[in-house]
Amino acid sequence: MNTTQRQAKSANKPFLGQPLHIAYSILLGLYLIYTGLTTPDLKNWALENTLTLSLVIFLIAFYNIFRFSDLSYTLIFLFLLLHMYGSQYQYADNPFGEWLKTAFNQPRNQYDRIVHLGFGLLLAYPLHEVLLDGFKVKRVYSYLLPMELTLSFSALYELVEWIVADLVFKDRQRGMDFLGMQGDIWDAQKDMGLALAGAFVAMLLAVFLKKRPAPQSRQA
Repeated sequence: MNTTQRQAKSANKPFLGQPLHIAYSILLGLYLIYTGLTTPDLKNWALENTLTLSLVIFLIAFYNIFRFSDLSYTLIFLFLLLHMYGSQYQYADNPFGEWLKTAFNQPRNQYDRIVHLGFGLLLAYPLHEVLLDGFKVKRVYSYLLPMELTLSFSALYELVEWIVADLVFKDRQRGMDFLGMQGDIWDAQKDMGLALAGAFVAMLLAVFLKKRPAPQSRQA
């Protein structure tokens, strides 16, 4: 059974017949509650998780219209975990980022860079599936458009983040902390560049794996 056939078979199963999807849903819900209960800044956590809730609502609304592969759901799950862990603290104060900063003598907390890279690396392939299987675009465009869409979404996110910071945080310093600039005037451009780089790597891997010959089944 090839990938397309497995995906079609999975799409016919209801949610309660998908143990992997159920497990991901429960784990995401529990982790979201945990980060909300342990965050030192509830306002920042709530603002950051508008992205999480928007994506989850989208996935629920279209679950019976377009079904991703288990690989794509896994990639989305991993990205949401990365983002929720970032939302638990100000991105600039993320504990893992602070450890990296000390261990590798970095000038800033780099956790936000990891998440922006992950945005492209982990979500480009689900976009590829939507374009190829949902919108039936030509295969070559299904690899090119996820990179363009990643860059567009990244730019839109930076614009929305700026507007939210300007409207919600009257204190200029708190607004800059929410943006995670950490004194870098090129922060937004670097974030977008990393997201694009992640999407480029993801599409390269997708092309390479698609071109690999399928393993031959052994004859009895």
